[in-house]
Amino acid sequence: MKTIKTFLTILTITVLSVTASAQAKKTATPASTAVALKGGKVMTITKGTIENGVVVMENGKITAVGAAGAVTIPKGAKVIDVTGMTVYPGLIDSHTRLGLTEISAVDMTNDTQEPSDPITPQIRVADAFHAESELIPVTRLNGITNAIVSPTNRNTLPGQLSFIQLDGKDRDEMLMVQDLALPLNFNGRQRRNESFANSKFPATRMGVAAQLRQALIDAQDYQQKWADFDKKSAEWEKKPEAERKDKPTPPKRDLKFESLVPYLQGKKPVVLTADTTSDVKVALEMAHEFNLKVILSGVMQAQSMFDEIAATKLPVVLGEIYDTPKPNQRYDAEYSVPAELAKRGVKIAFASYDSHQVRNLPYAAGYAVAFGLPYDEAMKALTINPAEIWGVADKLGSLEVGKMANVVVANGDPLELKTDVKMVFINGHEVPMVSKQTQLRDAYMQR
Repeated sequence: MKTIKTFLTILTITVLSVTASAQAKKTATPASTAVALKGGKVMTITKGTIENGVVVMENGKITAVGAAGAVTIPKGAKVIDVTGMTVYPGLIDSHTRLGLTEISAVDMTNDTQEPSDPITPQIRVADAFHAESELIPVTRLNGITNAIVSPTNRNTLPGQLSFIQLDGKDRDEMLMVQDLALPLNFNGRQRRNESFANSKFPATRMGVAAQLRQALIDAQDYQQKWADFDKKSAEWEKKPEAERKDKPTPPKRDLKFESLVPYLQGKKPVVLTADTTSDVKVALEMAHEFNLKVILSGVMQAQSMFDEIAATKLPVVLGEIYDTPKPNQRYDAEYSVPAELAKRGVKIAFASYDSHQVRNLPYAAGYAVAFGLPYDEAMKALTINPAEIWGVADKLGSLEVGKMANVVVANGDPLELKTDVKMVFINGHEVPMVSKQTQLRDAYMQR
């Protein structure tokens, strides 16, 4: 019976996906056609706001941004009057599980966690990413056009995350940057009560720290063995052919340690997630010990070391702002964290840490504004800040000539609940405002 129900659920998802794809082909504007959004309030993010502006897109790029009358619209362009609307860059969610989960109650649709080992840096989100997820259209209909996809934080080193585009012809096109960074989780959720029966999983923070440190030391040893092999091989190659004896044998490859090497070399960042002051301190000390390049994440209960965090100059992906305060905290302790960090000059970015509710990302920023975060900083934390943190600011994060045409048109303030997104362009392609939810709504409204 359970198998039949699962089959019917998957069949329903498949049918709706095909329908949505068919509608997309009928209604979408090709990226090669020049499109001019004219008359709206244009929020460029990096170069101010233009009250009566024009944004021109062609071949997937923004080709012009400016005041109406100051921008020449190409001949033959599709001109869309957006008077009374707000035009802004596509929003970026800095931590989701989009494409890794579909139906929480159906195990076969969940790829968020590898339960065999808490240290699995060799695992790649790109290998499991499901581009046809019904959650992606739901998300982008509220103006989110890009996202980080990461495994769950139940494991210490759960696998390498990817940066995705929420539209594309296939998974390869949607996976903009694969193996971009490695989550390093140190917030207590990595402990297992059953760990005394299974030595792979630690039961204490001490155990998590020791296990992580050993993995990094082993990776350093692995790195050194390969460096020694490369040196010996180079020396062997330089010898005359008659003297070449006992060719060096390479070490056995180990994907776990091999995957850690770029992070030990500082070529890629680790996303260090810790919530409390003590956890942040220990994690930062360990990162310093191994010279890791760090992006902080969480820190919602580390108010006492905000000055210290600011002094590190590290960017921070904010934890879940809706968490309730601890018994000894003020009611607004967590709600005001974005404002407190921004006040100290910390570059912040918002994240949903979700899959089914990613569409609510802008409202977390709006909530932070209500508790002291300047509005402009809130918009930056959804756009240019994450673009800079993830190394894609040359392509995304603001409305500037030459950047990808990821553009949103809404009938009001992006951070307001009452605002409706009317149009979304991703890579210059007009995305149909259709999702599984809109299809179900329309189907039931006709009854």
